[in-house]
Amino acid sequence: TCCFTGHRPNNLPWGYNELNRNCKIFKKKLYNLVKQLISEGYIYFLTGMAEGFDLIASETILKLKRKYKLILIAVIPCLNQTDFWNIKQQNRYKKILKKCDDKIIISPQYTKQCMFERNQFLINHSSTVISCYNGISSGTGYTIKLAKIQQLKIININPKNNIISLI
Repeated sequence: TCCFTGHRPNNLPWGYNELNRNCKIFKKKLYNLVKQLISEGYIYFLTGMAEGFDLIASETILKLKRKYKLILIAVIPCLNQTDFWNIKQQNRYKKILKKCDDKIIISPQYTKQCMFERNQFLINHSSTVISCYNGISSGTGYTIKLAKIQQLKIININPKNNIISLI
């Protein structure tokens, strides 16, 4: 099982503009990285369904599901996660969610802990993490620390330069 953790649009060089050249390169690298994991036997993928990297990763899995037998599980921190998102992102979220094979809801409503509990769930149920991390202090950084403590394999794609490395 592989999970995803990564930055929201405000910490991605392209923000919400996924037509940006850098983002297109990033998506291609992510696609190829996931294909490599599939060739190693990975079929279960967990997504936290957050804006930014999580949604990009989810769409990557959905694209690969056309060729491979994969399971995409949404780990939702709270049912009102998208309340303050713009309508375009809310619709994207709903479209992805409909195509997920299963949904796990951490909390019915937002709490101070639900995002951390979601991240802990992702780590507790994975053997590998694909991260989109640029080194800044964030929830992504915290999740990577959790993964290191549990000695998971962490493969990072730095969104600043699209370099893939093991953390």
